[in-house]
Amino acid sequence: MYLTIDKSKCMGHGRCYGEVPSLLSDDEEGFVAEGGTTFEVPAELHDDAVTAVNACPELAIALVARPGV
Repeated sequence: MYLTIDKSKCMGHGRCYGEVPSLLSDDEEGFVAEGGTTFEVPAELHDDAVTAVNACPELAIALVARPGV
């Protein structure tokens, strides 16, 4: 599975990286540092990825089967 983060939707609430620092981090302005990227989630962090998706009030984070989907 892949986690994709739409940087244009991110409002910097910080809930995603606050909930799952094992997977996401913040930048110097308080936004998710991985914004605008899609990356593969290791199997052992799948539950963390689901938590990050559910934590985002802006729906900027999605879990997808393959990049570009």
